[in-house]
Amino acid sequence: MNFVADGYSFAPATPDDFPMLARWLEQDHVRRWWGDPDEELAEIARIFGDPSMEALIVSHDGRAFAHQQSWDPALWPDYPLQDQPAGTLGIDQFIGEADMLGQGHGTRFIGAFTRHLLAQGAPRVVIDPDPENLAAIRAYEKAGFTALDIRETGDGPALIMFQEPV
Repeated sequence: MNFVADGYSFAPATPDDFPMLARWLEQDHVRRWWGDPDEELAEIARIFGDPSMEALIVSHDGRAFAHQQSWDPALWPDYPLQDQPAGTLGIDQFIGEADMLGQGHGTRFIGAFTRHLLAQGAPRVVIDPDPENLAAIRAYEKAGFTALDIRETGDGPALIMFQEPV
C-alpha cells in the first residue's frame, strides 16, 4: 500500500531496502528494543511472502527514516492477542535515523498510519511495547493509544495498547 498522510509517505519495503534496514537495525536505539539485527532483518524478509503482514518504509520530506509494519494477530495463535475483536491489526515500527528522534515524528507517523488502518476498516489497532520503553509508550499515548494490560509473550512482558475509531 502506497499512501501519504500528514506529511509522511508510506511505501512497501522491497529487497532493495535491506541494506538500509540492516543499517537501521544496527543502531543502538533500535537494537535495544528490537534485538539481534540479523534475526530481525530475516523476520522482515519473511514478511514479504506473508499476505497477513505488511512492511513499509516511512519517509518525510523525501527522506526514508523509519520502518512500519502491520500484522493480523488472529494468525499468530501463540501470541497473547487472541481475545481482540475480529479484524484487529497489530503494528510495530522503529525510527532508524537517529537524527530524526525526539522531534515528534514517531507520534505523528504512527498516528497517521493508525488512522489510515482504522479508516480502511480495522475495528482496533494494537501495539505491544516493552513496558520499560517509556519513550515509545509516551509517543503511542500521544498518537491516541490507550493501555489495556501487560501480557507475557515469547520475548518477555509487553504492554498491550489499543486504538479504535472515534
